[in-house]
Amino acid sequence: MSNPLIEIFEDEKLVEKIKRRLPYLFQLAELESSRAGKTGMEVGSLREKIIVALLIYKFGKENVETEIPITEPEVDVKLFGKPISIKTITGKKLAGVKLIWTVDPHKAKEFHNNYYPYCDILLVQINWHSTGGFYYIPLEVQRKLFDKVGRENYIRLPKPGTNPRGVEITKEALFRVVKDSDTKRIEINWQRKEIESNAYKKWVDLWMED
Repeated sequence: MSNPLIEIFEDEKLVEKIKRRLPYLFQLAELESSRAGKTGMEVGSLREKIIVALLIYKFGKENVETEIPITEPEVDVKLFGKPISIKTITGKKLAGVKLIWTVDPHKAKEFHNNYYPYCDILLVQINWHSTGGFYYIPLEVQRKLFDKVGRENYIRLPKPGTNPRGVEITKEALFRVVKDSDTKRIEINWQRKEIESNAYKKWVDLWMED
C-alpha cells in the first residue's frame, strides 16, 4: 500500500477543500474555546480533533485509531496502525513546536536523553491574515536530520527557572525538516470570516431535547 498521508497531498479536490475549510474550522475552534476575547488552552485539543476528523473523512473511521494509551506521549492518532503526531503553531515563524508537554524538569531531561523521532508529523502553521501551511513531515525526514545534526541541535530543553511547559524541536531543525524535499506541503491563506457564534447554543439545544 502507498503511504496514505501522501495521498492527502496528492488529492487535488481534497487539497482545495483543506485550503478553503481549514481556516474556517480553526476559527470555529478558537471561538468555541474563547472567553472574554481570550483563546483558552483547550483550542489545541479542538484543532487536533479537526485534523483527526480530516483523516476519518478521507480514510474512514475503521482505519483511524483515536484511543491512544497515555504511554505513547507523542502519538495523537494512528492511521492504518501507523502512529502520527499532530502539531499546530501560530505565527509567521516556524518555531515553538513541542515534542512533549511537561512541567517536570526531570521528565524533560529524561525525554531529552532518550528521544529519537518515533512517528510521522502532521504540522499546521496558522498565520492569520497571511500565509501559513499544512505539512506532512515523514519519520524518515526527521530521523535523517536527527542523525546528521545530533541530539543537542535537534531538541531544546526548557531554560532552568522558566515554565515553558515542554521540550521543543529547535527552530533550526524544524525549519530544515519542513523544507526537506520529501516533506509534503499545502500553502494556506489564513483569512477569517464573519461568523455568528454562540458557545452555549448547542448545549441549550441539548437541554431542550426530551
